Amino acid sequence: MRSRNGSNYFSLSIFIILLFNLSVSNADEYHISYRYVVKDAILYNEKLQISKAMTKCHGSSSGQNQLILKNINNNLKSVISTNFQQFINYIHKIGIEVKHQDKTIDGLYTSTTILTLRTTCFQVDFNEKFVKISPLR
Repeated sequence: MRSRNGSNYFSLSIFIILLFNLSVSNADEYHISYRYVVKDAILYNEKLQISKAMTKCHGSSSGQNQLILKNINNNLKSVISTNFQQFINYIHKIGIEVKHQDKTIDGLYTSTTILTLRTTCFQVDFNEKFVKISPLR
């Protein structure tokens, strides 16, 4: 039985708000990892891996750690490769692990530096002109 106090309008408005939020929020979640190896001042290996998350990542995105890039074709890998230096500077700011080792054996000096961004879940929001990337923590 319906009441006359307008409660059916209240439930309808909640349904519309939920539907609007689902349609506006088209953010996807991606796992991104990066590894950069330099041996004796020569780039030895560089690997950027991007994959769409199969399950929901836990955590919340922090507003101050967002990266906004120009959207090309709604493909995250091509967007990052086009703006690669900006993305590398961004992951340096959010936290990257640095390991350095140098040795001198029989007068021969060798050094190895490894930069690693462990697999991190990022929330990626594709708009018409921009892509907003923020880590989930």
